[in-house]
Formats: sequence, C-alpha cells, structure tokens
Amino acid sequence: MLNDETKKTIQQAYRTLLENKSLKPRYGQKLMIAEIARTLGNIESDDDGNRITEGHVCVVEAGTGTGKTVAYTLSTLPVAKAHGKKVVISTATVALQEQVVYKDLPDILRHSDFKFTYALAKGRGRYLCLSKLDRQLSDDEAVANMALYEDELSYKLADDTRELYQGMLDKLGSNDWDGDRDNWVDAIDDTNWRGVTTNHLECTGRRCSNYEQCCFYNARKSIHGVDVIVANHDLVLSDLALGGGVVLPDPKDVIFVFDEGHHLPDKAISHFAHYGRIKGTDKWLTQVEKNLGKMVSQMGAPGTLGAVIEEVPAITRQLSEQMVALDGLLGQLVDFEQSSNSVHANSPQHRFQHGQVPDELKSFAHNLQVGFSRLTDSLEKIVNELKDALSDDFTGIAKHDAETWYPIIGVLASRATAGFELWSTYAASDPAGEPPRARWLTQIEAGNDYDIEACASPILSARALQACLWDNCYGAVVTSATLTALGRFERFMMRSGVPVESTFNVMPSPFDFANSAVFEVPTLACDPSNTESHTAALVEYIENEIAEKIGALVLFTSNKQMNDVLFGLSPEKRKEIIAQGDYSKQEMIRMHKQRIDKKQNSILFGLSSLSEGIDLPGKYLEHVILAKLPFAVPDDPVEATLSEWMENQGRNPFMEISVPDASVRLIQAAGRLLRTETDTGKVSLLDRRVVTRRYGKALLDALPPFTRKIA
Repeated sequence: MLNDETKKTIQQAYRTLLENKSLKPRYGQKLMIAEIARTLGNIESDDDGNRITEGHVCVVEAGTGTGKTVAYTLSTLPVAKAHGKKVVISTATVALQEQVVYKDLPDILRHSDFKFTYALAKGRGRYLCLSKLDRQLSDDEAVANMALYEDELSYKLADDTRELYQGMLDKLGSNDWDGDRDNWVDAIDDTNWRGVTTNHLECTGRRCSNYEQCCFYNARKSIHGVDVIVANHDLVLSDLALGGGVVLPDPKDVIFVFDEGHHLPDKAISHFAHYGRIKGTDKWLTQVEKNLGKMVSQMGAPGTLGAVIEEVPAITRQLSEQMVALDGLLGQLVDFEQSSNSVHANSPQHRFQHGQVPDELKSFAHNLQVGFSRLTDSLEKIVNELKDALSDDFTGIAKHDAETWYPIIGVLASRATAGFELWSTYAASDPAGEPPRARWLTQIEAGNDYDIEACASPILSARALQACLWDNCYGAVVTSATLTALGRFERFMMRSGVPVESTFNVMPSPFDFANSAVFEVPTLACDPSNTESHTAALVEYIENEIAEKIGALVLFTSNKQMNDVLFGLSPEKRKEIIAQGDYSKQEMIRMHKQRIDKKQNSILFGLSSLSEGIDLPGKYLEHVILAKLPFAVPDDPVEATLSEWMENQGRNPFMEISVPDASVRLIQAAGRLLRTETDTGKVSLLDRRVVTRRYGKALLDALPPFTRKIA
C-alpha cells in the first residue's frame, strides 16, 4: 500500500508546481496521478528488492490536455525513490524523447521543488564511432572502405564525404560537437552515417583504443546514478532483446513509463521479425570469403585461427549453391504475377496462407538453417580470437590488426546469425494452438535484375513482451491518448500481452468537445467503393467548403487518391495545398504556419502519418477533413495472417481487428483538431459508411462527444 510519506511527497510536489505556475488543478491529471501512485505503491518486494506481486502495470488512456508528463513523473518518481528503483521514460520517437528531456522534465524540476536527476539515453547507432572515423580517413583504402557486401566493394571516398568526415573530426577535437547525430548542424545522409557509426557486435568496448574518448560511452556514463532515464521504445526493446541491463538498468530494478504506448506492440513485432534476400545473400557469401582472405593476407592466421578460417570457404560455397538452387525453387513455387495476394505494384508479394510454407521449401530451409548455424559458429570463433587479441598480454595477433578486423568480422557473424534465425523460422512448424508466424516473399528490383526477399514475423507481440518486459520489470505505466478501441482495452491487451491483473483507466478530458467542435458527415459524402464519385465529391468539397483564411488538414488513406484530388482542383485552389511527399513533415508544418501567420489560406494534404505527431493549435488548424474511414489497406501480410488465425478460431476478424483499428485511427485523426482548451473547429468525414453500415454507430460512439451534424 502507498505509504503516507510517499503520498505526502506526491501531493506536495503537485501542489507546489500548480502554485508556481499559477495553474488550476485538472481533474483528469489528479486522477491519473492517484491511479498510477496507487498501482505502483501496492507493489510488494522481498528482502532483496525483487517484486513478488502481480498487478504492477498501470494502463492509462489520457487525451491531449491532460498533462500526462506531469502526471506520470510526479506519481512514479516518489514511488521509485521509496523502493530504490530507477525510472525509465520511453517515448515513441527521438523527437518526443528530446521534448521530455529538454523541456518537460526541466519545467517539472524547476516548479515542483521535488528534487531528481535525469539523463537522455540513446543507442550506439545515434553516436559516431571514433575508430570507424579513423578508418574512413585512413590512407589504407583496403581497410578504410572494407566492403561487407558485393555492391559495396572498395571505392575511393568521395570528396564531399571525406570533407564531412574531416569536419566531424575537427568538431570533435575542438569540443564543438559531442558525436551525437542529432546534434550535428546539418542532416547527415544515412549512407554517410553508417560509415562512422557502430552497433554492439562491432564495438570492442573497453578494449578499444578510443574507449576513453568514445562518444557513446561518454554519453552512457551520464545515465548512471540518475533517477530518471529518458529513452525511446526502440532502445528499450533492443536492450530487452539482449537480455536487459546492457545499456539500461536491469528491468527488475526499473519502473518503465511508456508514453505514446500504443506504438509499443508494433515496435515489438518489428524487433522480432526476420528478413533476408536470396541473391543478395549469395553475393554476400562470396564476399565473406574475400574478406577473410584480405584479413589473413594483412595479419596472418596464428594459432587456432588458421584452422577455423580454413573451414569457412567450404561452408560459404555450399550455402551459395543452396541459395542459387533456392532461387530456382521459389521460381517454381511462386508466380508473383498470378499470386492472389500480390497487391504491391512495385514490390509484388506472395504470402503463405496461415503462415504455412510448402514441404519442399521447409526442407530447403532446414538445410539452410544447418549451414548458417555452422557459418555462425565459425565466425563467432574468429570474433572471439580477435577479442582475445585486444588484451595487451596476447601476442599472437597485433592489437592494431585486431581492432581493425574485430568490427568487420563481428558484422559478418551478425549477418550469419540473421540468416540462421530467418531460415529457422521457415524450417519450424508453429506450435498447435499458438498464433502462427506470418511468412511471405517480396519481389524486389535489384538494378536490372530482381531479387526475392524472404520474410517472417510474429503476428502478435504479446508473448514476446510478456517474457522480456512485463514478467521482468519491477513496475510499468503505459499511457497514450488512444489505448482503447471502441471504448475497451481488449485490442491493446491482445496485441501487447499486458497482464490481465493490470489496472486500466480512462482519464476524463479537460476539453468541452460539444461546445468547441462539430463532427459532420456532409451531404456530399458518399460510399468510397465508387472511387470516381468519391474523388469528385472530395474535389467539390475542398474547392467550395473550406473556409477562407483558416488552417485545414485533409487526410487520405491512399497516395493515389490524394494525387487525384490534388490535380482535380482548380489551379487557384491547388496553390493553397501543401502536399505530403513534396516536403518533409517539418517543412510542411513550417510553410503552413508561415502562410497562416500571413493570413493566407493553407491546406495540408497528407496520409496516415500526419494523423499523429503534429501539433497545430488555434488558428493553425480549424478544419480537419477525412477522405474516408481509415480502414487498413489489406496488403499487410502480418495482419492478413492474424485475420486467418482468428477465422480458424471461429472469430470475426473484421469486427475484432479491422473496426477497432479503424476506430483508433479515426480518433487519432480527429484528435488533430483540438490541441488546447480554447481551440475550436470542425471535423468533416466524407464517407457515408459511418451512417449506412452497422459498425458505423460503434465508430461514432467511440469518438469524443463532438456536436454531430450528419446529413
């Protein structure tokens, strides 16, 4: 039970913050603080501080205006301190992560008089690796530009890239840059950044000669000893996948707060998915042998290293032959042109129904699984030899050579492991009664040729999150504006695996929806199944019904219809449009605000990504137009396999998946309108299905209580 001292600390911190900022308490915020504190305060521990009770997760839906960051910070931190635990706040994106650490937490610390320390945590991939930078600027091209793949063979460093890398070195030397990609003055091309960053498999850690100056480890030092670590979902999941406690503290000593927590299940699925290209892998296998040959010619192969290296060519050649044969087999098994689920014009797909692959492919996958297991084993032995050579007392291999080749062979071992994991999923049969894996093939253009990418993914992340997160953490808070679907938490529970013993709460919104906004289905709305008529109705509505000198946002579910509507408008109206695809999201927002500030018309055209993560309060957005109900396009093999599995159980995937998912997206899209308590405006839906189909009432009832005007 929450003790009186902790309760008093929370109440005093909240009261002081409100007084110092001259704010009135918000009912939803107060309720959120109480629910989180009660849940976490009820956790019981043994003498070693390990959690021994369930019900340690608090799931809170709280909309815009609740003040979620204040609520979860002031409720979680005092409990964590009382229990001797750390708090890890995890956001969906790096941008939101930086908002919490550079804006929200400093404000809370300054005004609440509650003392705590905090630090920002990012993965290795956001930081420059000095050793790789040194190699890139090395005069030894064979080392500086060592290729891992056939299409990345050694090349002369481009002048502009060399200038960029030299500039990085200069800025580091003058302490004008900390090696964080996000703090570099200009955007850095992904290809250039990959050349100077690293991952845990390439990194030699304390054995590296640049360890004391390492950008990542210096940044990581700041998270030790602080009360709050601000991370993002990708970093948390990566750390958990490695067993936990690698970059972040051990989960058993952490209370996690997942802000924008509705993204967590999908993020987790992507972390446990596997991909591999057939011809690309064949070329890569050839490159493995070449790289090892270059390594031996440069530093020799002392001790047992030579014997291990001698094993590799026979393994890679056999695997290469199998990949060529596999390409031929897939050509016989799959006709992408005739495939019933080949819905991508540029990248046709073939999904294996129910995730079940033909016996011939399963047998082939088993052989590949064995081959990649042998290759992984050999490469890991080489990696371990090189790691040992990084110790000063090892004399068989020069430390300089080991530093050069350890990250290169580490990446080769990583890719071999990825191949083993992919083909293991194709060789295995899914356990009876369990959700199957989705398995599919994608045909991809590769220069003048094509390649086939084999893919496998879990269809639900519930079991993985349960095993690595919910069962292991001390406590957790999950919050977002959209955790319920059709007013219930079942959708989030199914996808996330959050324990049934968790507490689930929906916080009341501070907005007066009925007097602030109208939700309309205008007379021009029609059934989108008649694409031509629906597009014409959208053109007419945008041309004539969007008021002058206000900010508007039009959201589409397909890029084709967005472009058809755009070019169906008059040239004069088209000048008011800022369309997604022509500019970055940040530039779109900047241009839009600039136009509104000049009292000009400005209409944003966008797809689903603009229904989240944009904040346009007041005059910047007074009208949101939704082209149609945001049902997912039926081209996702993971969702299609999930639907099949549910049908096999006698369930209705349309009502259990499609409609709830559409409800969440509809609420997110409508949620762009009211961002502050003084905002007003209108949401228009040009889709008659919301009033003609039986699921329409459920979608409407799940929306905030706008004033409705339905023709």
